[in-house]
Amino acid sequence: MKPIAIFRHVAIEGPGYLAEFLDAKNVPWQLVAIDRGDALPQDVSAYSALVFMGGPMSVNDDLPWIDPVLKLIRAAVAADMPVLGHCLGGQLISKALGGVVTRNPHKEIGWGVVEAADNPAAQQWLGDTRAFTAFHWHGETFSLPPEAIPLLSSAACTHQAYVRGNTLALQCHVEMTADMVADWCEVGAEEMANDSSPYVQSAEQIKSLSAQHFPEMKKIAHRLYTKWLTPALNSSAS
Repeated sequence: MKPIAIFRHVAIEGPGYLAEFLDAKNVPWQLVAIDRGDALPQDVSAYSALVFMGGPMSVNDDLPWIDPVLKLIRAAVAADMPVLGHCLGGQLISKALGGVVTRNPHKEIGWGVVEAADNPAAQQWLGDTRAFTAFHWHGETFSLPPEAIPLLSSAACTHQAYVRGNTLALQCHVEMTADMVADWCEVGAEEMANDSSPYVQSAEQIKSLSAQHFPEMKKIAHRLYTKWLTPALNSSAS
């Protein structure tokens, strides 16, 4: 099986639980660390899937790597390759496929409930799960690009996840690990302290809720990643 390319945009927003999931299935993956200057691949043919992680920047920023990444996403989708995005990654996918990324009405930081959409796709991806508590850290949001089907929403953010063919775009962070939460709380302490949004929790609140919500979120992440990865596994087996 060709490796999965995982694009990282900042050092503390790595693949987290996704890496554990892939390793447990003996699925090869390669980190493309944009934050340390790794060269972007020229095409997608060397990979079986593409994954885009989060980051504090905006897809609307004038950064030299954004346009090439958008082209890679379009090429992968055109090739019917599985594509996955978390937060900034989901926003990159949306922009690449014709959506827009704008400021969300509320900044959302910490643990918060997301609800499943009432459609067949949500049933396929989430089973009987109608709601669960996910981790959030975002101030912007994506619109649904053409042909996208909504999967999740929250009180603070209408579009928390969607699918389009083999593409899964997430606004929320189901990839989190305990170490990542601790790192983000340390780095983002000032941001949390200076925001009055009702959907921004303190570091103390986040850490106190983590043990309660991690087990369920990990189960949901496992289900989402399994369904998302299946086309790549089937393609490698044929």
